Amino acid sequence: MQALINQIKQYWAVTLLALFILYFLLAALQGNSGLFRLFQLNAQIEAATLERDTLLSERYELENLTKRLSDNYLDLDLLDEQARKRLGLIRQDEIIIR
Repeated sequence: MQALINQIKQYWAVTLLALFILYFLLAALQGNSGLFRLFQLNAQIEAATLERDTLLSERYELENLTKRLSDNYLDLDLLDEQARKRLGLIRQDEIIIR
């Protein structure tokens, strides 16, 4: 009888230890600071970096266009293009086909 009780205690201790290990393993994988959360945050960082790079290139392009239309630097081709596009201006020797 004593051997059976010792065997049950031993199985109970092993089962309890296995449950603790399983709990901490799940917490390490799926918790707020777990491995899956790390992968999710890394993917968000990559997406935000890509969006930042896209916005920076658009910003540099707009800065270049603004500089080319400023008082200190005037790009006549750009001015002509913008006047045609925004104001619908044409030269006297041009014909518009719609």
